[in-house]
Amino acid sequence: MSWLEDRSVAVITGAAVGDALGGATEGWTPEQIEERHGGRVRGIVGPWYPNWQDARPIAPYHKGDGHITDDTLMTRALVEVYAKRRAHLDAYAMAEDLVPLMIGEPRWIPELESTALLLQRVFLAEKWLVARLHYGHVDPREAGVGNVVNCGAAMYAAPVGLANAGDPRGAYAEAIDLTGAHQSSYGREAAGVFAAMVAASVAPGATLDDVVTAALDVAHDGTAAALRAVVDAVDGWPEPPGTDDEERRLARLVREVVAPYDSVGPEYRQMSMDARRPSRTKSIEELPVALGLLLAHRGDYRGAVLAAVNYGRDADSIAVMAGAVAAGLGGSGVVPAEWLDEVEAASKMDVRETGRLMASAATDILRADRERALSRLTALDAVGAGDPA
Repeated sequence: MSWLEDRSVAVITGAAVGDALGGATEGWTPEQIEERHGGRVRGIVGPWYPNWQDARPIAPYHKGDGHITDDTLMTRALVEVYAKRRAHLDAYAMAEDLVPLMIGEPRWIPELESTALLLQRVFLAEKWLVARLHYGHVDPREAGVGNVVNCGAAMYAAPVGLANAGDPRGAYAEAIDLTGAHQSSYGREAAGVFAAMVAASVAPGATLDDVVTAALDVAHDGTAAALRAVVDAVDGWPEPPGTDDEERRLARLVREVVAPYDSVGPEYRQMSMDARRPSRTKSIEELPVALGLLLAHRGDYRGAVLAAVNYGRDADSIAVMAGAVAAGLGGSGVVPAEWLDEVEAASKMDVRETGRLMASAATDILRADRERALSRLTALDAVGAGDPA
């Protein structure tokens, strides 16, 4: 494979595996997770309740057993839009191409164990896309205003980083533009920063320090403050956690540092009264937590993803973000094949093919970028050398 194909497959599969593992522990506390599974989760596990079909608050979703969630389903849909347009995307592409995929093309939904519309699986924050763009005919650049502010746009923004490989600022700008159709405030900001982190991670020779630099370079307001706080807190971490107790201590540290910026509050299933409202001082929890776990594990894929899975709360999206960046840095070989094979089989989805599809689109996009850059250089030279008369 070419470098871009390898890194595209790595990011997409790395995110999907994190999603599938984290889906089984989403919404619970670390203590509850250990009690349910007899210790820390170390791989793919079954559903929380044996009677998942009826048990609240999970029914009717079959989480666990290697099933991807809406994070990966939305990622796949965005990849299909890139593959169709083979160009950079904006908010109008969300309205014209992504929304029709959500409401017009039935596909296999692993958690429902049936073929259904993507709209029928996604959370209310993603249904907002359809309500505002398809039925409300709102200007796509402003449609995200009024939605609950969460990680819904960030969770599927990894392809934006691949379309801007090696250009974190370009990835940030594109993600901010296209997710204006979905999110506002720090939810939109997180999508931009996450895309920038992915773009930085897949540059040849990139290091975890390059990812941190890219994130802090583009981030604003509460998102920037939360990222800086977790970077500073983990900076003194002596070495990657080597025991379960060290893993627990890391999770407590990261949660303590991120909590002041998280509007959801201490009880994930009983959110605070100002949860998920626009703010200049808040951040989604998932992005800084993912970065903190990545830093503590020195970018190791397996360590960072399992730390996210055992962190609980929005574990699947945290593991998506940690997994995408770790795989972007390390390549497709760092994603455990035994996990990926089981996820693909259980979810009835060729995740590797999604990565190759994104690589094909990104190749055309980056080629066009290069031609525009050369043309721009020629224009700059001409302007600089032009006769003012």
